[in-house]
Amino acid sequence: MSKSKSYALVLTALFTAIIIIMSFTPLGYIPLVVINATIIHIPVILGAIFCGPKKGAFLGFVFGITSFIKNTIMPTSLSAFVFSPILASSFVGPSGIIKSTIICFVPRILVGILPYFVYKGIVKLVSGERTKLGKVVCNLVISVLLFVAVHAFIAKGIDIKRAELTGWIAGAVVAVIFFVVAEAVIKAKEGAFLGYVYAGIAGALTNTLLVMPMIYIFYKEDYARALNIDVSAVMGAILGVISFNGIIEAVVAAVLVAAIGMVLGKINRR
Repeated sequence: MSKSKSYALVLTALFTAIIIIMSFTPLGYIPLVVINATIIHIPVILGAIFCGPKKGAFLGFVFGITSFIKNTIMPTSLSAFVFSPILASSFVGPSGIIKSTIICFVPRILVGILPYFVYKGIVKLVSGERTKLGKVVCNLVISVLLFVAVHAFIAKGIDIKRAELTGWIAGAVVAVIFFVVAEAVIKAKEGAFLGYVYAGIAGALTNTLLVMPMIYIFYKEDYARALNIDVSAVMGAILGVISFNGIIEAVVAAVLVAAIGMVLGKINRR
């Protein structure tokens, strides 16, 4: 067995253990005052980048298994049935088995696949003939994401008048600062860093943008009944999770994947 294959197997085993530990302990969440940001998908994203899409898909499957077990044995909300085929079968009937299985596993498996191709694509983009343009576009997109995330965080987390305006101003300041610093500090040839950032964003958003719409498509009425809200309010609740939790978790994933990825990248090169 080659050194690279051995390294990938060791990393896969390590990430599997980390996913299991994070899933059943508070280590899988980062408290951010107004939200506990989920970071269980971080090992899956890193596994996709360093071990390839096949092993990444396996790690995503492990993530799905832990989610299924946790939501079945120790559900923390009335909507836990959307991730548990067993609970779904008793809550909505036999059709819930297939629906919850899809929601529980498909997005998580894709979290272990898509970031690999995003990473490769970004590295190629900023390392090609139009390196400078690629870097500018990447930094601009990240700045916009920060702008939206900071606004959402402040607008929801601060109980003051004009919180919306404060959020937009703070978001704009953070976005501009990041863009200026990134353009000055991040060299065009450092495509790996931007690759990690975008892979983190892609992995987090893959999970959110697939799970929440699937809940609406498969369980709109049942979800409303579980949350004790009107059916007409389900879309608003779904969009609220995407625009707030989803964006903030994407930013957190970008930071962690980039930080850990740079370290693992150096180790891998050795």
